[in-house]
Amino acid sequence: MSEKEMPKATAQRLFSLDFFRGFTMFMLVGSGLYELMRNADHSIVSEIGWQFEHRYWHGLTLWDFVEPFFMFIVGVAIPFSVMNRLEKGDSWNKVFRHVLQRSIILFFLGILIYSVSSGKPVWRLWNVLTQLSVTYVFAFLLMRKSITLQLLISLFLLLLSESLYRSWPVEGFNQPFVADHNFGSWLDLKLMGELESDHWVAFNVVPTAALTIWGVVAGLILRSNRTHRHKIRILLTAGAICVSAGFALGFFTPMIKRIGTSSIILETGGWSIIMLAFSYWLVDVMKIRKVPAFFAVVGMNSLFIYLFEQTGGASFLARIVKPFAYTCFFWLGETGVNYGTAVFTWFLLWYICYWLYKRKIFIKI
Repeated sequence: MSEKEMPKATAQRLFSLDFFRGFTMFMLVGSGLYELMRNADHSIVSEIGWQFEHRYWHGLTLWDFVEPFFMFIVGVAIPFSVMNRLEKGDSWNKVFRHVLQRSIILFFLGILIYSVSSGKPVWRLWNVLTQLSVTYVFAFLLMRKSITLQLLISLFLLLLSESLYRSWPVEGFNQPFVADHNFGSWLDLKLMGELESDHWVAFNVVPTAALTIWGVVAGLILRSNRTHRHKIRILLTAGAICVSAGFALGFFTPMIKRIGTSSIILETGGWSIIMLAFSYWLVDVMKIRKVPAFFAVVGMNSLFIYLFEQTGGASFLARIVKPFAYTCFFWLGETGVNYGTAVFTWFLLWYICYWLYKRKIFIKI
């Protein structure tokens, strides 16, 4: 893809955000390759593969950044999409109705993913889309408030979560950092009548809302009239503060992604801000486009590729490409064929997004 083919970064579209979103989603859909790496005989390859899987409970891996990046990116996009619509003449009420409509659709799609995998309608609220449907509306409603107030509310959400986990009195669910014996697990039994097998909790929506709020604040900063240098300095400073605070808090509150402890929200939120600053500097300031363009085409159809992968699309493609992988790599044995299949599938997932981009087809809600 040539640089001329890519859209320019304007007030209407932040190309660096497409790159950041696309990079995140491209990593997400490579799960087939990561699984093979985790099962590899070579210890180094296996260790790298385990970095693309959530820590079972306490700790942090690279994979634990994917969902926070996505929640944060949605927040960054809100000021750009909303302000663009207002500048085109839409009323605030009309924009709000559109936000509610998108939220309802996101919620439905989140439920649909679980229903497709279960083969029947199910009521489960652990999916990132169902949670995003809530944080999206909440962050939107806060956008017109002062940045100070938005930040204070985001910190209140972390304190609220911390307090509920540490002080919940119900016997059997009063162990804040023990899997299936915490406040989030108690709430899941009330809401859904079951616990998630991997110990995720729906209450994650409360602390992770802070990520979307921070994304909105970052988006407002990038839309401001500040110089490039000033914007980047603000973002890097804020990111460093969050990372340091998360690391320090980790000695008191363990980093547990599956229940969204305050320490891991601060840590992943800080790196989200730093990653945005880097993307903005690389793409919109330095104007380096050729490599970021590879990821940006995925970012422009992120919802589509996520739904496609989550509902079995990647497995379907893998069955198609396996005969071709066998033809190319049979001499490497079963391991070579499996790796070839995973890489070909990953490339096809990217190519679908590229094909859609070339035809100006963008799946949106």
